[in-house]
Amino acid sequence: MSFDAYVPGATAVGITYKDGVIMGAERRITLSNYVLSKSGRKVFKVTENTGAVCAGMVADMQNLVRQVTVYTKLKELEVKRTLRPGAVAKLTSILMFEQRFAPFITQVILGGVDGKPKVWVLDPLGSLIADEYAAVGTGSEMAVGVLEEGFAPSMSAKDARELLLSSIKAAIARDSMSGNGIDILTVDKSGIKEDNIEMQ
Repeated sequence: MSFDAYVPGATAVGITYKDGVIMGAERRITLSNYVLSKSGRKVFKVTENTGAVCAGMVADMQNLVRQVTVYTKLKELEVKRTLRPGAVAKLTSILMFEQRFAPFITQVILGGVDGKPKVWVLDPLGSLIADEYAAVGTGSEMAVGVLEEGFAPSMSAKDARELLLSSIKAAIARDSMSGNGIDILTVDKSGIKEDNIEMQ
């Protein structure tokens, strides 16, 4: 059995819109052809103004987010202000690069309003790429096709949410490692909101 058999599949998406960022991921956790869980959480609140969605090993996702949250809180205590999402993205990149010889087996999308809405994509070695929208995981090829067709820079929150759901549903329809509901996180100037969509 190859190493890939031990890496869970997933679909995680992040989209900027006029006033904020919306991110989401489905809930299925698989190991090869075995569905390990139908209620896995791949959506995380990192700070009061930054969220993340991940695809990969669940333990690595949880550990990485925990480390970023702790270091961010320590820095905020030191400087006595909330860190901007761009600074949180750079910190995440540094932590992932420091682990490059025993990397976190996870792909990450971070999002927040940093002057304007932004998402950042990070690979397991900490490469940091800013973009307007992104998809990671085994279902990303199906999701990104929907994103490229429907994305507009000035779209409303409602349109962004519909596009997010359409892209993840397209991945769920074709990627057997994705499914069982969608968790959603929205970041705008008022803060972070979380909700979910139930699916089979």
